[in-house]
Amino acid sequence: MERKMADMRRYFNTEAQCEPEEHYMVRLDDRLEKIRRMFVDRGKYFVINRGRQYGKTTTLCALAEYLKPDYTVIFMDFQGIGKAEFENETTFSAAFRKLFLRALEKVETDAESTREIVNLKEADDMNMTLMELFHWMSGICAAAVKPVVLMIDEVDSASNNQIFVDFLAMLRGCYIARRDTPTFHSVILAGVYDIKNLKLKMRPDEEHQYNSPWNIAAEFNVDMSFSVSQIEGMLREYEEDNHTGMDTAAVAEEIYRYTSGYPYLVSVICKILDEELPEKEEYAGGRCAWTKEGISEAVKVLLNKKLPLFDSMVKQLDIYKELRTMIEEILYQGRQISFSPYVKSVSLGVMFGFIKEENGYIALSNRIFEMGLLNMFITEEAVGSEVFSCGQRDRNRFIKGAKLDMDMVLEKFVMHFHDIYSDNDTSFIEKYGRKFFLLYLKPIINGTGNYYIEARTRDERRTDVVVDYLGKQFVVELKIWHGNEYNERGESQLSDYLEYFHLDKGYMLSFNFNKKKEIGIKQIVLGKKTIIEAVV
Repeated sequence: MERKMADMRRYFNTEAQCEPEEHYMVRLDDRLEKIRRMFVDRGKYFVINRGRQYGKTTTLCALAEYLKPDYTVIFMDFQGIGKAEFENETTFSAAFRKLFLRALEKVETDAESTREIVNLKEADDMNMTLMELFHWMSGICAAAVKPVVLMIDEVDSASNNQIFVDFLAMLRGCYIARRDTPTFHSVILAGVYDIKNLKLKMRPDEEHQYNSPWNIAAEFNVDMSFSVSQIEGMLREYEEDNHTGMDTAAVAEEIYRYTSGYPYLVSVICKILDEELPEKEEYAGGRCAWTKEGISEAVKVLLNKKLPLFDSMVKQLDIYKELRTMIEEILYQGRQISFSPYVKSVSLGVMFGFIKEENGYIALSNRIFEMGLLNMFITEEAVGSEVFSCGQRDRNRFIKGAKLDMDMVLEKFVMHFHDIYSDNDTSFIEKYGRKFFLLYLKPIINGTGNYYIEARTRDERRTDVVVDYLGKQFVVELKIWHGNEYNERGESQLSDYLEYFHLDKGYMLSFNFNKKKEIGIKQIVLGKKTIIEAVV
């Protein structure tokens, strides 16, 4: 016997759209009201253009229901149209008409609209051009009592077809002539690729790179990421059902620190905390996984999974080499690159959801993307890397009683670095020095700990790496030597940063190109803080 939906336990969903009755999800009421007020009620045609698994379909489904009392909403998905249907106008028009009628039958209609649908179904086998298709839809819009809103999801799955470009041109014509000809009150297209500039999708033949006619679209500037308060609201609902004893505010804040509110990443972390960590021995016996340490463990589990979101990311970075190079330079070298949406690699990174603008510079969209990409880059570099091999050989020396001896990690790295790279020129070391330390560190903490580069301190002279090993954190500042005064300022900055992390001890690794430098390890005491400084 099937259980009633009300009796089923809600869960965190990471596949397709979310439903409030089945899944724990953030409340979308404010977002839906803003979209309606700013766009739909004003009769705007617009595109919801966001990265993979950013909640586009969930938002569209919720919006369709939200608009139902006052609008006739035709909700379609272009994945229902196969490649063969884009062969010519008549095959596309026939496929589109069938999808359109199927969607129309799902909405409540008045008697006149119902008669119109019957008449249209009788003419379903007619061959139509695009012009005739739009005339056909104009008749539906004229017959409908309520204004008609057209929504098309996954619209960019068709965006490398000339027929689709022609379809957009027809929509544009309807928008311009809507005072004289009945047409859609509002049109909402959703996808990853920005169809306002189709040449980004039309690769590689130059003659096939079209400019989109979709220049009548309003700018969609609604934030679709989850805020800390939205995440906390979702967690409060979960806590009411499960009574874990978590601090919902603190957990929401920590999840946001890793995800920056990227919807899929929020959901998958919560899913791991709810379903996977309780199966681990260390969280057995009722120990709550919904803690800072549990979230760190969930992130480690997430980064070891082969997820479609990361598969898509790797694919795009393989295609767009300039975008990959830019991200590598930000992560490895701390390069501060000015943000400009007119640079192709930048606009692509924003469109895919990989990067964002932060204080006028390019930044990775969230910490999990940083960690995942850094892990991938380091793993690729590890093949044939001498310093990585040294880390593998030394690994067991640094783990004492399940604790990481970071003092010895720096001491051994200085020794290996001097042996392997001391003869390389300054520019080589300045460019790759930080990468070498991360290569050495990875096999030491791999499988047990995490590390990430702290975005707030990253620049071309200084980068802070935060290492989390079995719940204990280490802050290691990697810096290029620029004189004693700069070094002392760096020590002071590190001391302040340790205060932020509530740590008494920190580490500094200086790449010094002064011929009279003193290679080795020394201890510095600043007030109540101790800094272990390594110079190579």
